[in-house]
Amino acid sequence: MSKGMDWGLHDPLPGDKPILWAESDHEHDMMSTRMLGFWLYMLSDSLVFAALFTAYEVLSFPMSFAGGPTPRDVASPLYGYAETIVLFTSVLAYGMVMVNLKAERVRPAMLWLSLSLVVGLAFIGMEVHELQGIAAAGGPPQRSGFLSIFWAVVVVHGIHLAIGLLWMVVMFFQIARDGFTLMVTYRLANLKVYWLYQGLIWTFVYTFVYLRGSI
Repeated sequence: MSKGMDWGLHDPLPGDKPILWAESDHEHDMMSTRMLGFWLYMLSDSLVFAALFTAYEVLSFPMSFAGGPTPRDVASPLYGYAETIVLFTSVLAYGMVMVNLKAERVRPAMLWLSLSLVVGLAFIGMEVHELQGIAAAGGPPQRSGFLSIFWAVVVVHGIHLAIGLLWMVVMFFQIARDGFTLMVTYRLANLKVYWLYQGLIWTFVYTFVYLRGSI
């Protein structure tokens, strides 16, 4: 990689290949600079989930059940564990996208991106099936305060996942059309942060909603 380049926010000169990742602990690479704003967005998103988990904790007491289903009735640890395996497989597949990005292998990156997308869709399908079963068993969100927050936590996380999957579709066509350009690389890196974050949030959902709710 060329050493003579602009370390700021501007793209390098034609023919000059940028250093996207720092090669030492004391360098400021272009990737970190471009991703700062997205990290700030993720911090704000953390506040949304923090509020949801706090509300879930408050509404998990018997007085919020209103005679309806309890956490033990709606939370299935085994089914949640299966969902966890599926989602983490999608996260792992996207990690392989980044490995191939750094190695500049376009076709393998697209294959791993497709796998991450398909497995992510399978997770969404599992969540929809689960919620349909809960609703059919007498647990719609309007039934009680507890069910309202249960649905809110699961659905908000599912919406975030759906946005990430749509983003993957967009990136697939951008890679196919443009290859690993600077903008495509930045967007793939931001999507990596976003997708890993959804996996992290799911660990909290599984712990607080499924495991703790089944006790």
